[in-house]
Amino acid sequence: MTNNRTMQAGRTRGAEPGSLKKYDPWLVGTIAVMLSLGAVMVYSATIAGDKKTLNINYDTLTKHLTHIGLGFGFLVVVSFIKIEWLQAWSKKLLLLGLLLLAIVLVPGIGIEVNGSMRWFSVMGLRFQPSEFVKIASIIYFADYLSRKRDDLHLFKVGIVNIGLVVGTIGLLLILEPDFGTTVVVTATAGCMMFLAGVRFWHFILSSTVAIGLMAGILVMAPYRLNRLLSFQNPWADPFQSGFQLSQSLIAIGRGEWFGVGLGGSIQKLFYLPHAGNDFLVAIIGEELGAVGILFVLILFSVFLCRTFHIASQAFLQNQRFAGFLAQGIGLLFALQASVHIGVNIGVLPTKGLTLPFMSYGGSSMVTDMLAIGVLLAIDKQCRVNSGRPR
Repeated sequence: MTNNRTMQAGRTRGAEPGSLKKYDPWLVGTIAVMLSLGAVMVYSATIAGDKKTLNINYDTLTKHLTHIGLGFGFLVVVSFIKIEWLQAWSKKLLLLGLLLLAIVLVPGIGIEVNGSMRWFSVMGLRFQPSEFVKIASIIYFADYLSRKRDDLHLFKVGIVNIGLVVGTIGLLLILEPDFGTTVVVTATAGCMMFLAGVRFWHFILSSTVAIGLMAGILVMAPYRLNRLLSFQNPWADPFQSGFQLSQSLIAIGRGEWFGVGLGGSIQKLFYLPHAGNDFLVAIIGEELGAVGILFVLILFSVFLCRTFHIASQAFLQNQRFAGFLAQGIGLLFALQASVHIGVNIGVLPTKGLTLPFMSYGGSSMVTDMLAIGVLLAIDKQCRVNSGRPR
């Protein structure tokens, strides 16, 4: 009897909130490896200079580590939030995100960089609302799908209502313009709808319409059309429209299987723009080779598997919102990573998307870590619930 009570007490203590046992070690380990590898590669990509001098930009590395530290603070705080609170605030968070997307378009408030109005300044720090909207939209979609689970077979409930929300988000993003984030948010919403159980033919019809709209948006803007044409043959104009992609392909080609060695990239010195964020995988390919890119793919594959494992545990406990939210977070980052890698290796048109957890960027890093905090909160809640004595 005593031994049974001791074992039961041990299980109960193991279920206490805050215990390290309450987090998936594979998930935590994968994120830690991504952050570490990303910091090393961002540091390597910050070597800059001209044909006479080379300088290491320690400021970029310092800022990157600061972003990770700030994001980790948000991660810790959010990991203690109750999932029910997030569900209750899902609509308000989405409305806040839409408001921020609208505010950034106001002249004098939004900051224009390279023709895009994607940022505004908060206490001297630049903030990109689209990064927050990605997370807020996933929270809203998870809440909607969990509430309407039994009626998703209806076209209005399963397709039209979510389509209106996605369309509103997409319209505000296109006005910035930010086509890459529009694609990622739309694709994530579509995958979540499919997994939630919308009718297959409804899903096919809505996907066809969405792809058609995306194609129309792509060809309507001259610069997007130029990107599409240069993507098909970057060598036709390697010094203008095809410059970024051709330089990225040269970097990956130089790396071959095992790379030229850490820090040995030439493309990052004078040729490849945005080496630390939009084209980080190209530098990984040049310095660490195809093996390095494969390792990144494995990391995101493990991450996606663990998020779906957490989601399955939530569904087993009848926590629909938590399950859909975990799936959405995993899909969001996996799809964004796929687009980033696809752009870098030349299988997708050029878009300005960072590699989650690895690329340089304050707003993206902080919101990425915030999302992981939500995922850890779901994981912890599932483990605590399953560890309670019956």
